[in-house]
Amino acid sequence: MIGFYAGSFDPFTNGHLQIVKKSARCFEKVIVGIARNSEKTERVNREKMKKAIEEVIKEFGLTNVEVTLYDGLTVEEAKKYNADILIRGLRNGTDYQYEENISEANEKIGKLDTCYFRAGDLGYLSSSLVMELWNNNADISEFVPKQIAEILKEEKQ
Repeated sequence: MIGFYAGSFDPFTNGHLQIVKKSARCFEKVIVGIARNSEKTERVNREKMKKAIEEVIKEFGLTNVEVTLYDGLTVEEAKKYNADILIRGLRNGTDYQYEENISEANEKIGKLDTCYFRAGDLGYLSSSLVMELWNNNADISEFVPKQIAEILKEEKQ
């Protein structure tokens, strides 16, 4: 089975990494799709983020994971990779309500079901929190992989 894990990953956090690791154990192949979110302003260059995520994937030996960039509907991109299921991470009940609405639409539009993975002890972590800390010069090293911290440092200069 092929799983498609979509998000803006702006930036990719240790919470996202945890979902990728869990997914990689459950699926033959996992595609991490970096989407352009039309409702958000891109904070980190997507090409740089893709390269950094690929380095993280390699460091953790996740040989069944690949990373792609895309625009448009997630279900359409997932179909290009012959994905069987969409992957989503859940931090809390609010996430579940939000994700469930999107999942219902994805099932109707693209005939793809969704598999949820719990964030567990990283349920408090979000890309927005990381960027708030980063923009206020706080140490984010425990919240993102080192490769992500490096590109954030580059973007700030």
